[in-house]
Parts: sequence; structure tokens; C-alpha cells
Amino acid sequence: MVFWVFGYGSLAWNPGFEYDEKVIGYIKDYRRVFDLACIDHRGTPEHPARTCTLEQKEGAICWGAAYRVEGDPERERSAMEYLERRECEYDQKTLVNFYKEEDSLQPALTGVIVFTSTPDKESNKYYLGPAPLEEMARQIATANGPCGNNRDYLFLLEKALSQIGHEEDMVIELANEVRKVLDEGIPKERKSVLEIEGIPKERKLVGPPHIPHNKSHMPTLQLHPLPEAIAMDS
Repeated sequence: MVFWVFGYGSLAWNPGFEYDEKVIGYIKDYRRVFDLACIDHRGTPEHPARTCTLEQKEGAICWGAAYRVEGDPERERSAMEYLERRECEYDQKTLVNFYKEEDSLQPALTGVIVFTSTPDKESNKYYLGPAPLEEMARQIATANGPCGNNRDYLFLLEKALSQIGHEEDMVIELANEVRKVLDEGIPKERKSVLEIEGIPKERKLVGPPHIPHNKSHMPTLQLHPLPEAIAMDS
């Protein structure tokens, strides 16, 4: 028994389950967006956090990590049950092709599971939708939950993408705007200790990736209700 799951948010730096192999790569025709509410991990129902989901866009790519889980059916079931509890804001599991940097035309893996969400506020109570950059930044800068604050989620994602050598302009731009919001609320005498306080310095944009694109479509798995969220995010 074996399955692969793709992490593009907190799973990219903190999978939280036992796995047998981790591979860095990307998926096509999806882009990362901060359009999903988190009310149990890094936010509350009264003040939800903004976390990543995927938006379909032809020609886009999204870098992250694929994890392999292999073993008996019980081990596979345990990992998937954990993921479904943790990723309960996502109402779909989609199968995608996964690519590695050295071959952008031939997928390294097929049938990789990725948790996605329906971009509809009526059918998906966790979907926030897009918002102006400044509005998203203020929400992220001030949201807190049982697993920590929303800004760390963003900064850790920014760091994870930097560590794999594939920084993303959208993530950098949003993180820089959050830094501005935080900077506004810090007294002048304390601004020299931003790094000590865990607030990374402003980063430069890197520009769009240039990966040859071969359009492909993969099916969405059959949906089923997922349990309510529990506090297990990083």
C-alpha cells in the first residue's frame, strides 16, 4: 500500500505524520492563494486567520513537497485520518501530476493527493475569497489561535519556499505588507529588535517562474464530509 500527498501550506514545513520519503517539486495549473479561513489553528471564529488554498489557473505552477506513505493498510489509514482532521477546512481531495525541476514535461509522480477547497462562499463556509493586499495583511498580522499567530504561518511558508530555492512573489509581497503593519504598531525604540521578536526582514520580489508547460487535467476524488477542525497545525 502506498500513497503520495502534496503539501503547499503548513504541510510543506511541518507534515506532522509519519512518511517514508519527501520530494521537492511542483504541480501545474494551480496557484497558491490566501483565500481560506482558519478558525481553529491560527485564528478564531470571531477573527479568522487567512491560510493557503489552491486556485486553478492555466499555466500556473505551485512549488511544495510530496510525501510518500507506504506500509500496511492501517498505517496508510492512520496517516489519511490525521490529514483529514488537520485539513478539515478543505472540502476536496484532488489527484494531480507532480513534477521535479529536472523534468518539467514528464511528471515524476501521478495520482498525488492534494487538499483543495471549493471557491464558493455559500457551499464552503471556510472560503473567504480574495481581498485587497492591505486588508489581507492586517487580518494576518492580528489573527491568533491555539496553534499560534497567523503571521508566523505566512513567514514560515516564505522561509520554506526560500529554503527549497523557489521563492514566490505573491508570498513575499504579502509577507512584506504584514511586516509594514507590524512595524506600524512597534515603538521606535524597539524597531531594531524585529529579528529578535521573530519578524523577518523585508524581502525582494523574485519574478515569475519560467517552467515549460504541458497542460494536464486530473480528476477530483469523491467528496465526503470531514470532521470538525482540531488544533494540530504547526
